[in-house]
Amino acid sequence: MKNVLVIGYMHPKYDKRVFRTVQALSKYVKVIYQYLTDKSEHEHEEGNVRYVPIQWYEDINTNAIAKLWKRRTLDKMIMELIKKTEFDILYMHHFLPSRPLESFRYAKKMGKKVVYDIHEYHPENFLSTLHGTIGELKIRVMKKIFDKQIDLSDKLIFVSQEMMRYSIGNRDKNVLVLPNYAEMITRSSEKRKEIVFVGKITRALGDEKRVIKELIKEGFVFKIIGMDSDIFSDIEHVYTGFLPYEKMMEEISKATFSLVSFKTIESEYYKNDLWSLPHKFYDSLAAGTPVIVKESFVSMKMIVEEFGVGVVIDPRDVESSVRKILQAYRSYDQLIENIEKHKEKFIWDEEKEKEFVKFILD
Repeated sequence: MKNVLVIGYMHPKYDKRVFRTVQALSKYVKVIYQYLTDKSEHEHEEGNVRYVPIQWYEDINTNAIAKLWKRRTLDKMIMELIKKTEFDILYMHHFLPSRPLESFRYAKKMGKKVVYDIHEYHPENFLSTLHGTIGELKIRVMKKIFDKQIDLSDKLIFVSQEMMRYSIGNRDKNVLVLPNYAEMITRSSEKRKEIVFVGKITRALGDEKRVIKELIKEGFVFKIIGMDSDIFSDIEHVYTGFLPYEKMMEEISKATFSLVSFKTIESEYYKNDLWSLPHKFYDSLAAGTPVIVKESFVSMKMIVEEFGVGVVIDPRDVESSVRKILQAYRSYDQLIENIEKHKEKFIWDEEKEKEFVKFILD
């Protein structure tokens, strides 16, 4: 039986994307799974999975450079794990920032396959708080490292076609596009006049706030699921707190629309927003709730327009955005019908899992 070493790096044990790969692969091979925890946990085995927790704490308010300096210790621990583990495939869900090429080079030196699951466009995502001249220099340096990581990888996984094409360019690489599909389909006969905004990590609203304020005047309630912050203090909202997945899906299913329009960082051109296909997008559609998507979010916009499952807006044009949403509300049954027709496209199912496993193991 093959051994697959899955490096979750900073991801917690049950991170949706990472744990899905562990569960799928463990049906066919032995998986050694490294993840991070803030608790004291022991290495243990369950079925075909050997769980390797690393206890680590990081202050989110610490300076980015200071975080990177501290990560040297974590990266050394993970590199030691890689070197002492027998594996056939090294599956990287992230790279080791202080040793960005070492794990790739080690696996290749040992004659092993490398799978690189690229959650974000790393040249921009890595140290994303750096701006100005230093930020631009960081992107140029990281782009060269990222290109080398891609060259050293045998198989690459991306969240969207657009991210894949931009990342590999004209190189002939073995690739799979794997969006962040929902886990389940949920439907509700009850539809409240609500717009939900979902997410674990707090992301800012820009001009979307003005759109929401106008929709509140039209009788909509703005509900935030899973995140709350002072950045929402100037807009009337209901806050549910963090919810278990099934309960979250139930809340989304009862809403009229799900807002998938935000700013992760100050830049409107952040590729990890423009070309993302995040969980909140697929979860919303799988819950039977049409999405409101910013037109600059290219990957999501294409799906919304192709299947007619939501509204595409330019938040800077408040009047037009509000008008489009109200028009969609008036023809709401058509949106629901379109989602129902295409619902299988939005969830992780047996067919998608088999395609993924075959890609990794062949």
